[in-house]
Amino acid sequence: MSALALAASAAVAVPTAYAKPAQAPQPASSIPMVPEGVPVDALASLVPAIIGAAAGPADIADAGPKNAILAQAKQLLLSSNLPDSLKTTLTAIITFLDGSGGGGPDIPKDGPVISQFLWPTIGKGCISASADSVGTALAVGGPATLPPPGPGAGQTGFVFTALGTKSPTDPQPSPMTVQWLNLDTRASGVQNLTDDAKINPGGPATMSAIANTGSGRVVAVVSGSLTTQADPETQPITCSFLPTIGFFTVA
Repeated sequence: MSALALAASAAVAVPTAYAKPAQAPQPASSIPMVPEGVPVDALASLVPAIIGAAAGPADIADAGPKNAILAQAKQLLLSSNLPDSLKTTLTAIITFLDGSGGGGPDIPKDGPVISQFLWPTIGKGCISASADSVGTALAVGGPATLPPPGPGAGQTGFVFTALGTKSPTDPQPSPMTVQWLNLDTRASGVQNLTDDAKINPGGPATMSAIANTGSGRVVAVVSGSLTTQADPETQPITCSFLPTIGFFTVA
């Protein structure tokens, strides 16, 4: 729950996979993506701390223990040895959570905001026994036409793509999920990501869902397992993706 874990976890050195540049469209968001080169395992360890802070009392910006924690986290970020680009990202997360930044980006009149999740995630062995997949997630606040059939007003469309993979199987034995929380209404939910929209029928596996998040500031986590199969003659491949997290505002 302590937002101090934001800085502490980000500094963990894990000699495994690292964040890579996202392949999806660039986000129109007030929170920048985490810079390349930070261990994905360390980034995933931020998720419990962020969700713990977000799931607290609705009056997060009011005086109280949580406000003090966020203030201490800001001070720690300023005095830490983290790269400036990572400090900027983590400070923006705290600002989003405490509401002092105005609640997120403006909603354009001529189109939806595409919010890229903060870091690409890694699925070990998703392409083959020796090849990992980079997964990217994004959110689109409605009304919009993508992902099909399109989120309406007060809804959010979520899309997850596992680069380099084949088509997903139907059904998914242990599906990818999106867990979301509306910071302003306190509504929350968990939904499976599916291939129902058939966004990339021939691969890479692209899973989506439309959630009734309502309007307001939303925090969402995408994680879980993915099963793909190249053709009926080959064995399916099942792998798991570390969590990635997104912040965005729905009109």
